[in-house]
Amino acid sequence: LHGVPMNGNPHGLDSTCFTHLLKRAGYRTALMGKAHLQNFTGQEKAFATAWPEGLAAPPPDLSEAVHPLRKGPGYDRELRADACDDPAKDEAEGDFYGFDRFRLCTWHGDSVRGHYSGWLEQRLPDSDSYRSRDNPLPDPRYDAPQCRRTRIPEELYPSSYIADMTVEYLENHAALGDGAPFFLQCSFPDPHHPFTPPGRYWDMYDPGDVTLPESFYHRPHDQTPALATMHRELADGTADRRWVLPYAVDEAEAKQIIAVTYGMIALIDDCIGRVLAKIEELGLAENTVVVFTSDHGDWMGDHGIVQKGPLHYQSLIRVPFIWADPAAQGRPAATDALCSSLDIARSVLARAGLAPFNGMQGQNLANVLAGGESGHDCLVIEQQTSRPYMGLTSSVRVRTYQDRRWRMTLWEGQDFGELYDLDADPGEIVNLWAAPGLGAKRRELMERMAWKLFELQDRSPLQTGEA
Repeated sequence: LHGVPMNGNPHGLDSTCFTHLLKRAGYRTALMGKAHLQNFTGQEKAFATAWPEGLAAPPPDLSEAVHPLRKGPGYDRELRADACDDPAKDEAEGDFYGFDRFRLCTWHGDSVRGHYSGWLEQRLPDSDSYRSRDNPLPDPRYDAPQCRRTRIPEELYPSSYIADMTVEYLENHAALGDGAPFFLQCSFPDPHHPFTPPGRYWDMYDPGDVTLPESFYHRPHDQTPALATMHRELADGTADRRWVLPYAVDEAEAKQIIAVTYGMIALIDDCIGRVLAKIEELGLAENTVVVFTSDHGDWMGDHGIVQKGPLHYQSLIRVPFIWADPAAQGRPAATDALCSSLDIARSVLARAGLAPFNGMQGQNLANVLAGGESGHDCLVIEQQTSRPYMGLTSSVRVRTYQDRRWRMTLWEGQDFGELYDLDADPGEIVNLWAAPGLGAKRRELMERMAWKLFELQDRSPLQTGEA
């Protein structure tokens, strides 16, 4: 909706965010941790647009459908935070997408930068020498890609920093004693590659105790050419497993990565425990809704691959979601209703008694949260990137349809697709895309996807006049 179809597109400063509505309604707003609303690096885009041969290319400032391009001081605040010794100066520039107070973190693992960098350097001089990318602690037990034992101590690790900043904000808010409402987003970059849990969390879990998903052992890994390419690259030693691209792993590597990821999660659990204890201590628990979720999953050995990408297996697209509301009646309950991260903003606003702005997508989950069975009848997931990878020679654009039983994925410009019957095959091992007798089912799901895409079309802005 706001022109952010992929990483590498900053969120428009002219966009209305749900935090703007909360702020206007009298809420104090704060963000502690990862935002990724802007770019993490100052690098130019990696892939140039291919203009039609024989035609003059448009000038750079007119090369996109919208202008001006999203560049300049307002769009490099996350990048500039890395060199900031006083975050209050950044806050004084004005709110950050509706957040009055913020401590920005960029990147992941012990490579986190942003405001965290200055905080860490004050407490650990020459702090970059403690980061594991160039100076890991040796541990011959672990040799999986991006598993690195950090020298940064637990209490100074990024997750601990975010918990510290969150607790400090809560204390300052409570000290004002004016009863003003607040919205506080506490956003941990972990769990994420590189896999660098600190101190005791590094080997808290034994890789030998890890059970891999059934799909890991399925052979061959040929549900799609993209999956087959990653396994071929593993076999012939050509895979780039150093950074952000997804890759295949062997059994020992998968177990190591999962074990240290459990360690990262355990640290976050402890950090969240500190935050919840502080909410209780300050007397805020009886009037504070706590929402816990994640932006995406990780394959974690599913089909023999790790990290994330356009293969929309359930391990990647299903995420935890907990809504703890002191006003809720009855015992805790679980639901299998289909919900989306698009629903969170609208639901938060509704809980605050606020209507959404025109064009806000998603549903208010109030009925689901109250125990009523509603939610979506189906969901559509959109993913695209300018980067050709996983054996593909053009940019990757996929659209996934998901309902309670079926998952179907279309790949633009490719002669393959994906179709899985989740009732019969919850591990998504048998791709039914080309199965005889399912042509009518594919057409039915494509039609349902088309109607869902209509629902997701932009509705803003409204007309400014009759003609």
